Amino acid sequence: MSKTESVESKLPVSQRELIIFTLSDSSGETAAHVAQAALVQFPPGFASIYRLPQVRSCQQISTLVREIATGRSLIAYTLVLPEYREALEEEARKANVPTLDLLGPLITKISGLTESNPLSQPGRLHQLDETYFRRMEAVNFAVRFDDGKNPDGIAQSDVILVGLSRTSKTPNCMYLAQHYALKAANCPIVPGVDPPKALFNVQARKIIGLTIDPHLLHNLRTSRAQVIGMSSDTQYSDLEEIKGEVQYARRIFRELKCHVIDVSSKAIEETSSEIFLYLRH
Repeated sequence: MSKTESVESKLPVSQRELIIFTLSDSSGETAAHVAQAALVQFPPGFASIYRLPQVRSCQQISTLVREIATGRSLIAYTLVLPEYREALEEEARKANVPTLDLLGPLITKISGLTESNPLSQPGRLHQLDETYFRRMEAVNFAVRFDDGKNPDGIAQSDVILVGLSRTSKTPNCMYLAQHYALKAANCPIVPGVDPPKALFNVQARKIIGLTIDPHLLHNLRTSRAQVIGMSSDTQYSDLEEIKGEVQYARRIFRELKCHVIDVSSKAIEETSSEIFLYLRH
């Protein structure tokens, strides 16, 4: 036992860190994501998440609950099989461990509204079906046509992201591919270098311009320069140069007649969601 664990074990249970165990008969990603979304609403240090995926028997559940019961814990679970949910609730009641069913109530509600029975098959979210292979094809596409390396991808794309360096073009392309199965290419905007002619031959609706606050871009590029060992005293990270680049990019966006999204202080998930919703309309 480490020194930290020893000190922790001597504290009253009410003062110990809450451990959220995410229990699942599949990968456990859904429960972990929901738990993480809840935890960010609290200051750090109050709780942590420990994933327990691939539950395969009621006996395994019983053993896990007994091990969990010794500390300050919560079990948040996404168990698809009804017998697993019943076994967990019974064992948790015996051990006085609080539980939260993240999936069961929604399955029950959908079943009632649609008057159909759930399949009760763990792992269907990640099954190798047509949707999965479309996502993988889109991921490969995003890698192949990243950063304007091959303009031929522009015509084949579902969406093309254009923007200056460090405006999150690549991570947004990868997210759009992985989560929305969209074939996303991206083209950098570089002052003094004409954008690919192919950009002007596709529907403007397929093009998304990514803009950013110059001061934030300055901070990002300064940090990037330090990471790669580049001098911070260059045009790449000069604030006045960056202001000029941002204005130049906006002029290109107007020429392309494309939709523009400000990515300043936005998470990749937010930007990609906004792109997806725009393309749906």
